[in-house]
Amino acid sequence: MKQIKGLYLVLDPSQDWSLLLGKLKEALRAGVGVVQIWNHWQKGIQEEDKISFCKSVVEFAESFSAPVLVNEDWKLALKAKVDGVHFDQIPINWDLVKVKLQHKITGLTVGNDLETIRWADQNQMSYISFCSVFPSSSVDTCELVDPDTIRQAQNLTSLPIFLSGGIKPENLHLLQEFSYQGLAVISGILNQEDPKAATQNYLKQMKH
Repeated sequence: MKQIKGLYLVLDPSQDWSLLLGKLKEALRAGVGVVQIWNHWQKGIQEEDKISFCKSVVEFAESFSAPVLVNEDWKLALKAKVDGVHFDQIPINWDLVKVKLQHKITGLTVGNDLETIRWADQNQMSYISFCSVFPSSSVDTCELVDPDTIRQAQNLTSLPIFLSGGIKPENLHLLQEFSYQGLAVISGILNQEDPKAATQNYLKQMKH
């Protein structure tokens, strides 16, 4: 199983695919470590087109040993042969899903509910991702996470912890007190004129 750590880039497939893949390539070259394909497809898109796009992302990421995950749609993950699935909430049919996803990476979005963190730990998810650490228009469905919840999580689980939501190079210093394995980013890289430079800036600040 590939490692889950570092800078975690979330792709918005509702954007122009040729431009998006170009930005992805630059970000991977600069050091992005994980890629997730957000479940935000253009209306009416066919399943075979989704699979084709996912396979293109996997092909790009393979050269950099970066795992590729899809958001929520575990059936698509199996069809496109990506590395895993990120769930925004605990799947209702988890007993079935976990059998289907054996040997796949599985992640879960968590917020201020400590029971969700305990569930992820007990069910041996691959990692958890806190959302949202800062206010963000990209993740308006997430609650704002209390810093104390992140501190408590470090005592509740040994799972890798990712932080997401409104994270920018200029506010990364506010996260220094937390122990985390990576940061999830969307607009901080994809909405920049130079995705490579933006990625390098994040990585530089993460080292500090």
